[in-house]
Amino acid sequence: MGEQQVTGAPDPADLRLFMKCLLNDVWALETMLRKGEIESGVRRIGAEQELVLVEGAYRPAMINLKTLEALNDPDFTTELARFNVEVNLPPLSLAGDCFNQYENLLVEKVENCRRVVNEMGADVLLTGILPTLRVQDIGLEAMTPMERYRALNDALSRLRGDAYELRINGADELILRHDSVMLEAVNTSFQIHLQVDPDQFAQAYNLAQLLAAPSLASATNSPLLFGRRLWKETRVAVFQQAVDTRTSSYYLQDHTSRVHFGRRWVKKSALELFQEDIARFRVLLGTNTPVTDPFEEMAAGRPPKLKALQLHNSTVYRWNRACYGISEGKPHLRIENRVLPAGPTIVDEIANMAFWIGLMQGGMEAYGDVSERLDFNHARANFVAAARRGLGAQLTWLDGRTRPVQELILEELLPIAREGLSAAKIRQEDIDRYLGIIEARVSNRQTGADWQLASLEVMKGRGTMSQQLCALTAASIARQKEGSPGHEWLPARLTAGATSWKEAYMRVEQIMKTDAVTVNEEELLELVARIMDWNNIRYVPVEDDKLKLVGLVSHRALLRYLARDVGVSADRHIPVRQIMHKVEDDLFTISPETLTLDALELMRKHRVGCLPVIKDGRLVGMVTERSFMTIAGQLLEQQLRS
Repeated sequence: MGEQQVTGAPDPADLRLFMKCLLNDVWALETMLRKGEIESGVRRIGAEQELVLVEGAYRPAMINLKTLEALNDPDFTTELARFNVEVNLPPLSLAGDCFNQYENLLVEKVENCRRVVNEMGADVLLTGILPTLRVQDIGLEAMTPMERYRALNDALSRLRGDAYELRINGADELILRHDSVMLEAVNTSFQIHLQVDPDQFAQAYNLAQLLAAPSLASATNSPLLFGRRLWKETRVAVFQQAVDTRTSSYYLQDHTSRVHFGRRWVKKSALELFQEDIARFRVLLGTNTPVTDPFEEMAAGRPPKLKALQLHNSTVYRWNRACYGISEGKPHLRIENRVLPAGPTIVDEIANMAFWIGLMQGGMEAYGDVSERLDFNHARANFVAAARRGLGAQLTWLDGRTRPVQELILEELLPIAREGLSAAKIRQEDIDRYLGIIEARVSNRQTGADWQLASLEVMKGRGTMSQQLCALTAASIARQKEGSPGHEWLPARLTAGATSWKEAYMRVEQIMKTDAVTVNEEELLELVARIMDWNNIRYVPVEDDKLKLVGLVSHRALLRYLARDVGVSADRHIPVRQIMHKVEDDLFTISPETLTLDALELMRKHRVGCLPVIKDGRLVGMVTERSFMTIAGQLLEQQLRS
């Protein structure tokens, strides 16, 4: 996350001072570009690996600070959530066996991290989104306790002025309100850096925008969030909405989210991106540390650090981000590819890296200036299509045709990537190995996302969703340790060893039914009877006009009422509220975090057959006798077969 000495609520005078520094940095960058003082003719690559830490029942392990202390490795750093760490790989020259060097180094780093967290009873996972993640895992208490993260959350919350809301439609639907920027913490990525010459930046950046869709489609690994099957790369939808400071209004204002793909092709230089982001996005963070005048540094013969520019740039999240940096004492420009998810294995990630960098190298020659051949809106639509559908996406390409992305990759893009890597003098055996993984993955149509969804289909009808997600996560960790690329993985299966029954059924949220049919308190009572009959259920929750839970109709209450009033009120229009158990009177409710044994004891003590599960007054699930009968049946079946 960059500079840690920050302030989140600078007073107006401090804000103006920071803006002055920011504008000064942009002016300095413009001066260096005009004078030719940005490094050219050098190709360096870099990468950042984000990791998820998990513990019992494959829950997030809030141990990142302890992990970093035990590792004592400057290449590791914090992330927003306490269950994440990040590894920063040193830059390498794009040549020879650089990709193999990165693979070996990353394996070493991840294994060191795994060894350390294993001693704490935890493990490491490479994944775009942790399948077992729950909403309560991303509260403010899960935020890494550092000033930068608190300041970022406060600043975004002030600008937004309302709760954060997710709305994502896929095979399932997710609608969720949250109170902090911690929604962003569900995402885990593998970020790639490529240094480019300043006079080629516009062409290279536009090419990166074009390639975002096919490179993402070939690498999706985030199809699940909170047990819902959403986009093949759900990270894209989550990230854009998680830090979106826009609010709805009666008018269609053409504002851009702080996480965005872009609005147009770059015409001349990287300055356009920095200038647009300063003009469109409010400053979120100030800094407590003195900012050196860049022109004084330049006059002294030193490359300016441009700290104000880098700090503001870190709070605007383009999927392809322009970055300024200094390597070996020389200032440079690079493109940071933030598109790709973490996992499913290290070798998969390095293959993704080789594919994208090969395309960037070969595409400059093969495609020329892509801004002259494709409308920008098509490039942006392609990116969304790839995030939604992965290898099933259809992309509008430079020839104007709409093509299946699988065909495009196999017939056109892989040969271009191969040429690009060969021209960069990458070792031939590495080209064959890493691009061979991409070819096999795309041919088999098995990205990490496809494997996760196929595994859930295999486990369908066995165990609870909680068990299935635990089995999925357990299989991912085990196969990552083996090291074979994800397209070779067989589907995960629900086995006794995947997770203990105690862990799988610890809390109510793991066993509750979430697709309850509800009625309004003013609905006709006869409707409730029909719903019970049609759906073979015995309890129907009742909500008011604001969708707050106000009561519950049980089959017993319905039968008692009908038995008492048969023949008297058969023709009357009886409202549901007349017989429902009311929340404020005699209805017992529980929260998702309630221990399952506590819920069972409550049902036994008060002789009730159903407990509505509520969060902030709204119904989120139901626990009934049938829930426990299902668990008992599964336990009995396992015991008899063992």
